[in-house]
Amino acid sequence: MAKVCPITQKSSLVCGGYTNRIRATKYTPSGNTRRHANLQKKRIFVPELNRTVTVTVSTKGLRTITKNGAYKTLKEAGVI
Repeated sequence: MAKVCPITQKSSLVCGGYTNRIRATKYTPSGNTRRHANLQKKRIFVPELNRTVTVTVSTKGLRTITKNGAYKTLKEAGVI
């Protein structure tokens, strides 16, 4: 499974080359790093289906599920 949230479409990003001591590392960059989304594996009960769905979702996606409801959010994301 890819490291992508199905609800918010968050994935990893390639980011920055310099450390905070930019003068000391100006001519010796620290290289690129990859930052991953904060993904959590959660079991969510969907009352409309009367079953539990296991989803790997970001923490912002969990807040979206709490706000809009599990069935509606997962249906729009194409998980159900």
